[in-house]
Amino acid sequence: MIEVKQVIVVRTDIKMGKGKLATQVAHAAVEAVFQCLEKKTCVDMLNVWRRQGQKKIVVKVKSLEELLQIKKMAEEMGINTVIIADAGLTQLEPGTITALGLGPAPAELIDKITGNLPLL
Repeated sequence: MIEVKQVIVVRTDIKMGKGKLATQVAHAAVEAVFQCLEKKTCVDMLNVWRRQGQKKIVVKVKSLEELLQIKKMAEEMGINTVIIADAGLTQLEPGTITALGLGPAPAELIDKITGNLPLL
């Protein structure tokens, strides 16, 4: 059976409190699922992922450029992606990109892009 997971990529070059960071990760996880359902692009993967326990991994990058490069590579591989931009109501300027949600997708595929990134 194919292993399916979701990876959330978080920027560390912007200063976010722990609560803000946790919220941004949650936004990325939820929005990626909504996008799968709305676009019907990865519903099969979503169902497998759900049965397998919804594995999620959170990794970090040092810049917006690095995050956008990962997004581009994931899209080229057909992996569901979603960018999270903060509303700017508390700690960050409106529109600040904080996180990237990937998947749910085959772990083997996601690992080709994010497998070398450090865990948050």
